[in-house]
Amino acid sequence: MPRTAVIIAHGELEVTPQIREAVARADLIVAADGGAASAIAHGWWPHLLVGDLDSAPPEVQAAVLEHGGRIVRYPARKDETDTELALRAALESGAEEVLLIGAAGNRLDHTLANVLLLALPEAAQVRLTILAGKQRLFLIRDAAEIRGQPGDLVSLLPIGGDASGIWTTGLEYPLADGTLPLGTPRGVSNVLCEPRATVRVQKGLLLAIVTEQ
Repeated sequence: MPRTAVIIAHGELEVTPQIREAVARADLIVAADGGAASAIAHGWWPHLLVGDLDSAPPEVQAAVLEHGGRIVRYPARKDETDTELALRAALESGAEEVLLIGAAGNRLDHTLANVLLLALPEAAQVRLTILAGKQRLFLIRDAAEIRGQPGDLVSLLPIGGDASGIWTTGLEYPLADGTLPLGTPRGVSNVLCEPRATVRVQKGLLLAIVTEQ
């Protein structure tokens, strides 16, 4: 059973030291369709390639198989995106931590859909994080610790409804039993004051976006 799974989606992929470290320690690498070509270009060989394969040409598929990977093909007319299928495969493998890279790009609909995958109920018990350049995104369902360097930006955005009963430490603009209403940007661009901050929320979901400075 893998402890850490990395999913490589078919979006923009800025390879940072954090991403290299994540791939190096991954027990399972899952490529979502065209993400396989990005993976191979960086010398990363997927253990699993999933999707309708409209963006993974035959030579990429052949290379995955030649390096011991598996391919699970789905029909083009399906309810799930290729990235969702890859995430579900990682969850079904029993991974305790899932890191999603290549999830952002010039298709805003795909980017938003990938961000909203953080709220997938089946992922509630897994450490699921999106890594996008110098940013990392994750969902806070009850409590979380945020690590980084003082000066890093921390945005907290409610999704699915208002978030209330929010308590924070280690941030320049603290909240004490605060509320962040859905649709307002009040939680954008807070600042990490210490190497470690904490966030607790009693009701609702918070999307945390940490930007390294």
